[in-house]
Amino acid sequence: MRTRYYFYTLIVVLASCLMATAQTSRAASSSDTFEIIRDIPYAATDNPKQMLDLFLPKKRSSEPLPVVIFIHGGGWRNGDKKSGLKRIQPFLDSGQYAAASIGYRLSGEAKWPAQIHDCKAAIRWIRKNGKKHGLNTDKMAVWGTSAGGHLVAMLGTSGDVESMDGKIGPYPEVSSRVTCVADFFGPTDFLKMNKTAIPGAKLDHDSVDSPESLLIGAPNQDKTDRVKNNNPRTYVSKDDPPFLMVHGTEDPLVSFNQSELLHAALIKAGTENTLITVEGGGHGKGFGQDVTALVARFFDHHLRGNKSKWKDQTVQAVEIRKR
Repeated sequence: MRTRYYFYTLIVVLASCLMATAQTSRAASSSDTFEIIRDIPYAATDNPKQMLDLFLPKKRSSEPLPVVIFIHGGGWRNGDKKSGLKRIQPFLDSGQYAAASIGYRLSGEAKWPAQIHDCKAAIRWIRKNGKKHGLNTDKMAVWGTSAGGHLVAMLGTSGDVESMDGKIGPYPEVSSRVTCVADFFGPTDFLKMNKTAIPGAKLDHDSVDSPESLLIGAPNQDKTDRVKNNNPRTYVSKDDPPFLMVHGTEDPLVSFNQSELLHAALIKAGTENTLITVEGGGHGKGFGQDVTALVARFFDHHLRGNKSKWKDQTVQAVEIRKR
């Protein structure tokens, strides 16, 4: 009996140790150049989608660091914050930036405007808790691709717009404004996506099961008020932060015209913005090192004070992908 008792006791102790190790691993991990604090519940819930990962470089100056915040794509119905690391790692490796990657509720769980409410709650959490992590929360960039591009554009144009801010999280009184926006091939006006699609594009954006219709909970053309509500152009004003938009002319999922529309609205409002046209580029395909260098220069310009001149320009896709 005593042997059996000791055996069961040992099993319980080992199980407890394994659970503690797993919890620690979930909370924090690291690479050679940076530490990761995983799954921070920015909304004060246990919903795994309402969490962010915070990345802190190990070799850094004593000064508070600017922050690059990534928001993933996936048609608002797929994707995960883990995908952000490959985008932000070069900035972490430099030791000159901290970074974060934000998760948000997907359309299968919650309809618009839940997604932007989540993103703004995450921005507020970072701003409120930045000091203890050595962050300069007066210098925060947001960067998103595809659906994430739409969400960062919304963050940029609807800063402190009450209806878009929501009341999620413990810091509703904190500002959700950001310093600059890098919008990579994000949708702008759902009602015009079919009209400006490239020849051969197969996605029907107006269908009941399109990513856009699933986001708002009804076919786009049936709910034009909801579509206006999630159009970044609706909220454009002169005090919006600077934008860098990058889009391929042969994008089969989000037409190039979507960035042209937002670009024109920002110009009309007098907001600083730059459009990089990737001639022959697809949906994030063929962008190449020229685009990577422009993003780095954009963040250096607005977050670190390394000033440079900006103008719209066209770069050639590094390879042409079939539509």
